[in-house]
Amino acid sequence: MSDQAPDGYRTSLGASDATTITLLGEDLATDIMGEVGFGELAYWLMLRRRPTPGQARVFEAVLASLADHGFVPTSIAARLTYLSAPDALQGAVAAGILGGGSRFLGVTEDCGQFLAAELDAVDGALPTDDDGYDELARSIVTRERAAKRIIPGLGHPTHTSDPRVPRLLQIADEEGLKGPHLRLFEAIGRVHGDIIGRTLPLNGAGVGGAALVDAGVPLPLLRGVALLARTAGVLGQIAEEVEHPIANDIYLSVHGNTRYVDPRGA
Repeated sequence: MSDQAPDGYRTSLGASDATTITLLGEDLATDIMGEVGFGELAYWLMLRRRPTPGQARVFEAVLASLADHGFVPTSIAARLTYLSAPDALQGAVAAGILGGGSRFLGVTEDCGQFLAAELDAVDGALPTDDDGYDELARSIVTRERAAKRIIPGLGHPTHTSDPRVPRLLQIADEEGLKGPHLRLFEAIGRVHGDIIGRTLPLNGAGVGGAALVDAGVPLPLLRGVALLARTAGVLGQIAEEVEHPIANDIYLSVHGNTRYVDPRGA
């Protein structure tokens, strides 16, 4: 008995024969290479439809916004792994992106899903103006505050005003893609201070998630986009480590400042 499925193994992505390679229904060599940017191609691969120019611009702006943020844990992990195994670049890259979670990068997914759930729960038509979105945002923030839950995308450990937020809102607006997720996120930024008693900045990871959903990216793929962006940054960190290494200094600093504590409580 054959192991092959009765109708074959379906794909709409890549295929090849002895002389040609097809990707997304196009000839890879003549229609894709040199003609389609990588960000546009990534969107096309995920949705299996080519983005509009506006969608491609927003998508690539989000990629740029998440690529690298300096010596965050993902970068340090990549550099230390490269120090340990310079013969396995893939291990260092993997170490750098495996840390994409609830504290770093995962907010892109968390915020997009949070906003989508809130909009899906609206009874009736969505708001049509800022006042309507502000009213919706007040009810959300009030409820989350009472439940002592954190709203994804609200607050940042470094920035008092995240410069990525107004820029991405501007780009989405210019491309006609400032949809309900971005409008609700923006409204949360406007009203939350009066409810929680202090003003927190909207952060870039959160606005990125809202922008991606408004640009058509499916919710289950949001974290993947953040990891795609950070992969480029991790490669940059490793390239810099090759030229100007610091990982060994980090290792020696930790080693030299280690304080042993007797497990018996001495």
